[in-house]
Amino acid sequence: MRISFSKSVAESLLAKIRSGEAMSRNEKFNLIIQLSVPSILAQVTTVLMFYIDAGMVGSLGTEPSAAIGLVEPATWLFFSLVSAVTMGFSVQVAHFIGANDFPKARAVMRHGYIFGLCFALFLLLITFLIGYRLPVWLGGGADIQHDATVYFLIFSLIIPFHLIEYMSAAMLKVSGDMRRPSFMAILMCVLDVIFNYFFIFPTRTISLFGMEMTMPGLGEGVAGAALGSLLSFICVALPLAYYAIFRSPILAWKQDVERFVWRWQYIWNAMKIGAPMALQYLLMNGAQLVSTMIVAPLGNIAIAAHSFAITAESLCYMPGYGISEAATTLVGQSVGADRRDLHRSFAWMTILLGMVVMAFMGVVMYIFAPEMIGLLSPVAEIQALGSSVLRIEAFAEPFFAAAIVAYSACIGAGDTLKPSLINLGSMWFIRLTLAYALASQYGLQGVWFAMAVELSLRGMMFIFYLFRRLRNA
Repeated sequence: MRISFSKSVAESLLAKIRSGEAMSRNEKFNLIIQLSVPSILAQVTTVLMFYIDAGMVGSLGTEPSAAIGLVEPATWLFFSLVSAVTMGFSVQVAHFIGANDFPKARAVMRHGYIFGLCFALFLLLITFLIGYRLPVWLGGGADIQHDATVYFLIFSLIIPFHLIEYMSAAMLKVSGDMRRPSFMAILMCVLDVIFNYFFIFPTRTISLFGMEMTMPGLGEGVAGAALGSLLSFICVALPLAYYAIFRSPILAWKQDVERFVWRWQYIWNAMKIGAPMALQYLLMNGAQLVSTMIVAPLGNIAIAAHSFAITAESLCYMPGYGISEAATTLVGQSVGADRRDLHRSFAWMTILLGMVVMAFMGVVMYIFAPEMIGLLSPVAEIQALGSSVLRIEAFAEPFFAAAIVAYSACIGAGDTLKPSLINLGSMWFIRLTLAYALASQYGLQGVWFAMAVELSLRGMMFIFYLFRRLRNA
C-alpha cells in the first residue's frame, strides 16, 4: 500500500467526506495515517519536553522532584478543564465543516475564544486562592511544601495562554490542518528545554568539545522549570492564534461578510458537549489527587518514583492520543456530513491502529524501563522502584489505547456523557478502591497494579460500549 503525505491529497480525501463520495479502505487508512503522524510526533515531542524537564529537576535531588510530583496532578486538572471547554466548541466546528457550512464554523470559533478566555481567567483566580494550601492538603512534607507552592503558582499563569494555544490548535486540527499545530507543539518543546536550561541551573563552567566555557543561568531550580514552561507557551500560543484567526483557508475571520452576532445557542451546545467532559476531568483529576495522597505517606522516594514513572509511561501512550485526535476530526466531519458508514469505519480503524501501536510501545517500555527512569533520576532507589512499576503498567497499554481512541471517537460524534461516566466509574470504583487496598501491603507496586487492572477493564468497557453504539447508529 502506498501512502502519500501530500497536503493536497489529505485535503482531497477530507473533501470526499464532505461531498458524499465513496472512499476505499486504502483511502481511509491513508487519511488516518496522514492526520495521525503529525499529531503523534507532536505528542511524543511534548512528552520528551516533560521528560527532559523532569530529568533536569531530578538532577537537583529527591526533594525538588517530589515537590513537582506532588502538585502535578493539580496542574493537569486545570489544564484538562481548559481542554473540556475547547472541545465543546471544536466539535461543533468539525460538524459545521463536515456540512460545508464554514461561516457557522467561524462563528462558533469566535464564541470559543471569548468564552474560553473568560473561563481561563476564572480558573487562574482559583489557583491563586488555593495555591498556598494545596501542598499541605495533598500531604506533602514540610521540606517540599514551599517549592511545590512556588511551582504551582507560576505554572498556573500558563492557563490563559494554554487556552489560546489549545483552542487555536483544536480549531485547525478539526479543519484538517494537523501539520501546523504539530510543528508548533514541537517548537514549544524545544523552547521549553532551552528556557529551562537557563532558568533551572546556576551560572557554571561546562566542557564542550574539549573547551571550557561559562554557561549563564539563573539557578531558580523548581521555579525555573515553571518559568521555562510559561515562556514557551507564550511564544507558541500567540503565533498559532494569529494563523488560525487570520491565515487559515477555512477559519480566517476576514472571510466573513456578515457582522458578528453573539448566539447563546453555541454556548449552550458547547456546555452540553463540554460539561460532561469537564465534570469527568474534574473527578478524574480529583482521583489522581487522591492517588497522590495514597502515595504521599509512602515517602519522598515513592512520590518521586511515581511522578517519574508517569512521565516515562506517557512517552508510550502519547501515540494513542495522537491517533485519537485523528479519530475526533474524522468522526466529527463524518457526523457533520451525515456519513454513518464513514463514522463506523473511522472509529474502528483508529481504535485498531491505536491498540497495535501502543502494544508495541508497551513492549518497548517493559524492556527499557530501567533506562527510561535512569534518564530522569540519578537516585538508585528511585530508579529501581520506578522501573518495577513501569513493567507492571506495560501489560495494560493496548487496552489503554482502546479507551483513549474510543473516547475521542465518541467526542467527535458529540457523545460525551456516557463515555465520561465510564471513565469516572472505572477510576473511582476500580482504581482507587484497589489502590487503597493494596498500597499498605505492596507499596507503590500495589498502586500501579491497581492502575494496570483498571485501564485494562476500562478499555474493554469502551470497546463494548462503542460496539453497541455503532450497531444502533
